[in-house]
Amino acid sequence: RSKHTILSGRKDIWKNRVVCLCQSAFVLTDLLSTTRTVKTTGNMTTILDPSPVFRPDMTGCDPNFRNFESNSHTDQVRNTYQLMHTHQTVDFVRRKMEHWCKLDHAQMTMLECLEELNNLVDESDPDVDVPNIYHAFQTAESVREKHPDKDWLQLTGLIHDAGKIMAIWGEPQWCVVGDTFPTGCQPAESVVFRHSSFQDNPDMKDPKLNTKLGMYEENCGLDNVLMSWGHDEYMYRVLKGNNTKLPEEALYVIRFHSFYPWHGSGDYDYLCNNKDREMLAWVKEFNKFDLYSKADELPDIDTLKPYYQGLIDKYLPGKLRW
Repeated sequence: RSKHTILSGRKDIWKNRVVCLCQSAFVLTDLLSTTRTVKTTGNMTTILDPSPVFRPDMTGCDPNFRNFESNSHTDQVRNTYQLMHTHQTVDFVRRKMEHWCKLDHAQMTMLECLEELNNLVDESDPDVDVPNIYHAFQTAESVREKHPDKDWLQLTGLIHDAGKIMAIWGEPQWCVVGDTFPTGCQPAESVVFRHSSFQDNPDMKDPKLNTKLGMYEENCGLDNVLMSWGHDEYMYRVLKGNNTKLPEEALYVIRFHSFYPWHGSGDYDYLCNNKDREMLAWVKEFNKFDLYSKADELPDIDTLKPYYQGLIDKYLPGKLRW
């Protein structure tokens, strides 16, 4: 099988580290160096995800960490968001939803999907050169340690990135990974490169779409907002389409865990209703485990599989439509 690799740059150009005070804990975060195109050489596909360390909403970080102008990798990172913010329009998202939400691309169990992610290596961490499935189990185990009574949240940790299967099926990286944002309205201040990357987005030239509210009504609720397309929305649609037994809190976490301008910076509250605000606490809680679940030792997946297979059987049994 082809090996699909999410790369955030070559290891020989990982140079700088910053120490951020986030979630009341010191977290070592490595600065990325990236290119911004999808390339296929032989049997390897390179897909890139700069978002985990270059988003500008990491409250409490050293100011140098958030300095986009002097960072040596700024041009490369900017190019990724340029593509994303140019092409992610209302029309584009609707076409992607029409294509993917039919759920006619595959039928497989959740564990089979996770095993397929063995072909996808996320090198946004230069110290861990392992398939994406390890991040899934690390996140789940981190949740399990802190919330041993919430098996639904543990399973959410395991499957939250499973929508990245779209990358294996050929989608370009800028509509699979990265921070999400509402289309159909003016981007908020905390959206990455907000002031320099939307100038070629057709929606920003439409007076019906380029205002603060755009095509929405105030407090319409996030369920009525057309988010930029990525693995969050796709996985949410897979769960809904397969009648998951996971609680609504899990669906919110899956759907909005990459919506950093909202849960990380507090923007877009004017689009939220009371239900969204209630669910926000769960998205924030999950984010602790998603970003900061790195471990010195890799989880023993074979040992853990029976436990998580039990959770899958409880909440997502059998073959799923993808």
